[in-house]
Amino acid sequence: MKNSFKSLSFPELKAKRDELSRKYLDFRFQMVIGHVDNPLQKRELRRQIARLNTMIRQQEIEQVRQEIARHIETADTAPKAQA
Repeated sequence: MKNSFKSLSFPELKAKRDELSRKYLDFRFQMVIGHVDNPLQKRELRRQIARLNTMIRQQEIEQVRQEIARHIETADTAPKAQA
């Protein structure tokens, strides 16, 4: 399950994170009520959400880097005004 998120696109990662967050919230309510078969599943859900958050942040940083590189590239190719 660790590496199953690498092939997902940015919107898919966000959707999966939202889905797991809802599942985690439901699981917490079930734990309070006492209807949980595997209590270690809570830890696994938390870790999966953290992995998704990490991957989302990495993609956001990469997008910013690409925008900066494009900006620098266009600034270098623009004609310079002579004094």
